[in-house]
Amino acid sequence: MTTALTLEARKQTAFEHARSGQYAEAVSLLLSVLKETPHDVPSLVLLGDVQHAAGQTQDASLAYKNALQVLQLSGGQVPPALQQGIRRAQARLGEYAQAYEAFIEGELPKSARSSRFDQSVDILLGKSGIYLQQPTRYYFPGLPQIQFYDTADFAWVPELEAKTADIKSELMGVLADHAAFRPYLERVDSQPNVKSHALVGNDDWSAFYLWKDGERVEENCARCPITAAAFENIPLDYLPGQAPSVLFSLLKPGAHIPPHHGLINTRLICHLPVLVPGPAWLRVGSDTRHWEEGKVCIFDDSVEHEAKNEADQTRVVLLFDIWRPELSAQERAEVTKFLGAISTYSGQKIVSGN
Repeated sequence: MTTALTLEARKQTAFEHARSGQYAEAVSLLLSVLKETPHDVPSLVLLGDVQHAAGQTQDASLAYKNALQVLQLSGGQVPPALQQGIRRAQARLGEYAQAYEAFIEGELPKSARSSRFDQSVDILLGKSGIYLQQPTRYYFPGLPQIQFYDTADFAWVPELEAKTADIKSELMGVLADHAAFRPYLERVDSQPNVKSHALVGNDDWSAFYLWKDGERVEENCARCPITAAAFENIPLDYLPGQAPSVLFSLLKPGAHIPPHHGLINTRLICHLPVLVPGPAWLRVGSDTRHWEEGKVCIFDDSVEHEAKNEADQTRVVLLFDIWRPELSAQERAEVTKFLGAISTYSGQKIVSGN
């Protein structure tokens, strides 16, 4: 009898069944409609409404999500007659998500979760995406997907942090010379700036280099002898003509470094915050942290990251790059030779550049 009715008749009959509390009959009719017209958004919304009324919230959630997905794929335009239903679907999906999150919180309180497990829960709940290494120039496979590293695993960190006051003193001397810093993203007029954005050639994000492209900047090291000497026991990623870079990285008030990926994934980026006058943060993947003066942070810049100085004064970190600890001595030597050979062949630096 169901198949003998027209689509419109089945929709109307389903609506009448739902109004009289005959939910199973209504669901059966709507499923028969959607079998023939799976992209019928009004029927999907009505199916969600009926299942919600019947207490079948998981099924209702699927129906509502399917309705919103069909709308998105068709351009996102909602006909006036359907707007109220779509708002209702969105509101109920929000309620379901809150109830699900509350259930998980009751079973495994956030305060008791490990950091990585907590990230997995946020991904499951749709509160965070999955962020993976996506270097723009060179990818080394098989390395762990870690956003921020635990600084306790790096023996050199306490010694560097202990020098923060002396490093800050040298920084203040450099800051007194307004011409000492130059834009971190330098404009190269001989090349097309296809990926140009507001910070290219802009000193809102600027640098004072102690090492640049694998070479010591002797004049700047002489101005900051304590800072320059602090790297004697740190495993900088020496790549002739390309790395490491060691610099004071300056962000002016309000400056925002937009989301981007680093060039290679065989290194880690380290920050020693030296001047943090107010709120300023760094997001790597799904993890956002605020810089704290004298507290090193180490992260994988091949994962999408961004930063912003929300303070009303300048923020400065001592920035440098090190080898990833997971690479063996042989692998480091291979990467060094390989990237050097590519640079020689192409005439372009693989590790440095905008």
